[in-house]
Amino acid sequence: MAKEKINLRDIDTQKHSGEHSHDDGHSHDGETDFKSYLPAIFSFVMLMIGIAMDYFDVAFFKDWVRIIWYAIAYLPVGFPVIKEGWESIIKGDFFTEFLLMSIATIGAFAIGEYPEGVAVMLFYAVGELFQNAAVNRAKSNIKALLDVRPNEALVYRNNDYKSVNPETVEIGEKVQVRVGEKIPLDGILISEKGSFNTAALTGESKPSTIAKGEKVFAGSINLDGVIELETTKEFKDSSIARILDMVQNATARKSKTELFIRKFARIYTPIVVFLAIALTFLPYFFVENYEFQDWLYRALIFLVISCPCALVISIPLGYFGGLGAASKSGILFKGASYLDEMTKVTTVVMDKTGTVTKGVFKIKEIKAIGWEEAEFMKYLMAMEEQSTHPIAKAIMEYKSDKHNFDATEVSEIAGKGLKGTVNGKIVLVGNKPLMTSNNIQVPTETDSIVESIVMVAIDNKFAGYVIIADELKEDAHEAIKKIRDAGISKIIMLSGDKDSITQQVAKELGVDWAKGGLLPEDKLAEVEKLMSETKGKVAFIGDGINDAPVIAASDVGIAMGGLGSDVAIETADVIIQTDQPSKIAKAIKIGRSTQKIVWQNIFLAFGVKAVVLVLGAGGLATMWEAVFADVGVALLAILNAVRLQKMKWV
Repeated sequence: MAKEKINLRDIDTQKHSGEHSHDDGHSHDGETDFKSYLPAIFSFVMLMIGIAMDYFDVAFFKDWVRIIWYAIAYLPVGFPVIKEGWESIIKGDFFTEFLLMSIATIGAFAIGEYPEGVAVMLFYAVGELFQNAAVNRAKSNIKALLDVRPNEALVYRNNDYKSVNPETVEIGEKVQVRVGEKIPLDGILISEKGSFNTAALTGESKPSTIAKGEKVFAGSINLDGVIELETTKEFKDSSIARILDMVQNATARKSKTELFIRKFARIYTPIVVFLAIALTFLPYFFVENYEFQDWLYRALIFLVISCPCALVISIPLGYFGGLGAASKSGILFKGASYLDEMTKVTTVVMDKTGTVTKGVFKIKEIKAIGWEEAEFMKYLMAMEEQSTHPIAKAIMEYKSDKHNFDATEVSEIAGKGLKGTVNGKIVLVGNKPLMTSNNIQVPTETDSIVESIVMVAIDNKFAGYVIIADELKEDAHEAIKKIRDAGISKIIMLSGDKDSITQQVAKELGVDWAKGGLLPEDKLAEVEKLMSETKGKVAFIGDGINDAPVIAASDVGIAMGGLGSDVAIETADVIIQTDQPSKIAKAIKIGRSTQKIVWQNIFLAFGVKAVVLVLGAGGLATMWEAVFADVGVALLAILNAVRLQKMKWV
């Protein structure tokens, strides 16, 4: 269910009037397939040969031969349009561009203007092919929502572990989870201890160490050794299922944006049809020497000119230019409407871990007391070499000469740290409770440290500490500055990490307001409250599974695509593929420029049409001029849209 709702997002460039859209031109790669051009190529060749035979007055090319020739040229491009028009009428949607084109071209045949009838439909078909090519490329390759749950659970049944679907596991069964695997269901840890990465669920950057009898949650990743757990919930009630359900419901609440042409066509098209009918018959009452065929021809020209095909082409091509420019910059918009939404954003809310920070541990500070730093680190690294904990791995990345100390008799004290012997000295490595339980006095300065801290005691004396922190991304400060420069009035940080760490990062970056220690539903509530209080649109940027409900519910959901979770990426409206938060400001600028181009194209199309409509109604324009005027507008729109690809995005 979640999969279907999340992926049924409207990519508004796909359907340009009502719900009608040609399916021609789709290939596996999203590019317009060459085969879809064959009908247009065939019609073009037949039309050119027919015009040549007309010009040279070929003897046999008369009467029925001429009619059949142009009819054969017409059918490959005309039949699909007539079919679309007929199907629309059956569904109760009478006034579409398909009907306009069908009436105009069949009418041209009725009054003997065969080449013009073929040409009108041919140019329309080519325009549709251009549009489909633009839409297919703009859609990119948006995959179905990937399920974050594991495909199997190793359950103990009949004196053996068997691989089964997690949905078939019952409460109270014993499940085994290997290193690197995700916990398939919520449960109680049976093993003595375990280390788990819960960042995807809570946003907490520090791995959690769970002791026997404590709760473990579905979606957590087992980091250290094979563990066993006893399930306490069925999968449908697990932490992952609950989050996915929030994603589903939040997505269902997201409003859909209709592009201008879709609304306008409902009024514009019937007016055009009735004006064409009036142009055919009303002159009978006011004009001397009324010629039905002459006024019918003018009405048909009027229909061709008024057909919104040039407008229909210009809009998606304008958006395509923006989508292409964004893609070149490593930004993926999942639809044209989100380019529009970005222009209305006034508040940016961001997650911390994995969004403005790297989500990996690094040594931030080393404080050795009574020891040289290099010597101090040799003792610490000798101990941490015995551990597979992520913090230990961060310490082992310390750049120094290869340490030559070895640790012996190393034992782990649950929830506190390690104890062992290094170079003949007793070494303790761990947290403050480990120190105090061994009567080691800890400096009071450590009380104000909010990051993860590893304390070291050598021969029952406090020897120093190492601060481990999640490192800011290189462009984090630049990102905040550029977002402000883009005119965003409020920047907020919400995180599942400790509030003290969140506040410190927020202060360092200079965001307006921050809050930490939030569960997924807390983040969702905060963002929904902001949306109700904010006049403009609210954008949320995140990367974890826990961010997916908020990404789905926000006006514009943005995901960090490089390292972000599948759920966050598939739920988002905009994906920063390079994982750089500084690209957010660029996405806003591209959205604004695209909107300007699109409205320029709209005014251009209507302006040219208004002029040629007057000329056509007055008998000063032929159907050929009407067709080329329409195609000319489309070409100008294409050139205008191409400008987006050439702009420099700072």
